[in-house]
Amino acid sequence: MLPAELIRFKQIGRSITVLTAWDSLSSAMVEAAGADVVLVGDSLGMVILGHATTLPVTLEQMLHHTQAVGRGFSKPPNKQPLVVCDLPFLSYQCGEEKAVAAAGSLLKNSCAAAVKIEGAEPETLSVIERLVRMGIPVMGHLGLTPQSVHSLGYRRQAEDQESQKKLLAQSQQIEQAGCFGLVLEHVPEEVASHHKNKLKIPVIGIGAGNDCDGQVRVTADLLGLSSKQPPFSQPLIPGRQLCIEALQNWVQQQHLQAANPTKEPSE
Repeated sequence: MLPAELIRFKQIGRSITVLTAWDSLSSAMVEAAGADVVLVGDSLGMVILGHATTLPVTLEQMLHHTQAVGRGFSKPPNKQPLVVCDLPFLSYQCGEEKAVAAAGSLLKNSCAAAVKIEGAEPETLSVIERLVRMGIPVMGHLGLTPQSVHSLGYRRQAEDQESQKKLLAQSQQIEQAGCFGLVLEHVPEEVASHHKNKLKIPVIGIGAGNDCDGQVRVTADLLGLSSKQPPFSQPLIPGRQLCIEALQNWVQQQHLQAANPTKEPSE
């Protein structure tokens, strides 16, 4: 799928589904589930690598995991989900040249067909414009931006009128810079709905209510595998507890078999 296809989905009113993946196992499941987009998010730093924030994630780690994601797909390339990879902290904040090299490396050496960038500062907008000119599709990300955790925290954004006006202006600037889509995270539902109606590019919400052009979720959160669930992403199943119980049963069975080696294992 090409990035421009998401804009067509918005035009015809078709919802867009985005799920994260971090390795071949998760990407195989997400592809089988029928997601339109696989996001290799730098959230893998917290979900998989155990960091407290996304900031320690490196470009090399993002490339490593994106390559693994590509190996999990089984459908023909033209039937596979669109793969969008996060540009990690300090891979684009240090200037256009470094950003082009980072994004180009991901697209050249993995299955990624687009990158995602947080923020809409003047320097960031310049980077987006440069990447788009170089033929690298870019998805924007506003609202709660995890790479700005030390200045914004993890609280809901755009709760007052002034910040809502600023957010809309930034969204329009991102659209003008050439982004093919926008992730809007942890903002009031009415704010996201307003963005959806004002922008020509699709608004993909997470913790932004249901009136968006699509939704993105961290797969581990939906499966209930995360030890701490975000307030806007309730698990579909208690996956963590189910896995622990299954493994506990196996461990206990091994102990019983060791204590009674002649006894047939229970089915």
